[in-house]
Amino acid sequence: MEIAFTPDQLRAYFVCGSQDVPGKDLIAVVKAAIAAGITAFQFRDKGMKSNLTVEQRLDAAQQIRELCRRAMIPFIVDDDVDLALATAADGIHVGQSDEKIQQVIQQVRGQLFVGYSCSNLAEITAADQVAGIDYYGSGPVFATNSKADASPVIGLAGLKQLVTVATRPVVAIGGITEAQLTAIRQTGAAGSAVISMIAQSDDLQRTVTAMRQV
Repeated sequence: MEIAFTPDQLRAYFVCGSQDVPGKDLIAVVKAAIAAGITAFQFRDKGMKSNLTVEQRLDAAQQIRELCRRAMIPFIVDDDVDLALATAADGIHVGQSDEKIQQVIQQVRGQLFVGYSCSNLAEITAADQVAGIDYYGSGPVFATNSKADASPVIGLAGLKQLVTVATRPVVAIGGITEAQLTAIRQTGAAGSAVISMIAQSDDLQRTVTAMRQV
């Protein structure tokens, strides 16, 4: 693990893959987001709309990993232990429907920090009993078009409930816009993880600064 986990990294957390930037160069988008001041990046390239081959995905991940290293922000891989280890990632993020969390924790054996998606009280309560998880991604707080298999919307009240119960830092996910950042922080969440808000921003500097300042 090159960069150890701290809750501050969740403040302006950008999640992105080729499927999220149609017609744009993924590397260029991430480079611009890093320059604007994101605090963490998650490489999540998957689904029918991804336009990368296996080889291209590895190459893109390696390039972005190096960009993150230079910027001294964590490079996190979504749901692919092999890719995370191959790129010497800092962290891995696992969803409830992905590989079993205990299996992932065993596989990475302290080499990577671990994020875990939890969208309701039962999932948070169960995850709190598992050693080796560093943070939770909780949502969708609002309706989102970025994830086809998203769980039911939990709203700000639902997010606050999960933050109150969780024994680890929580990053809010799902349909977040700049106008909602203050309300997200008021729930006690450590920050926001976003795809569209950054990928489709008309002013990256404004967007990322807003995420960092709340």
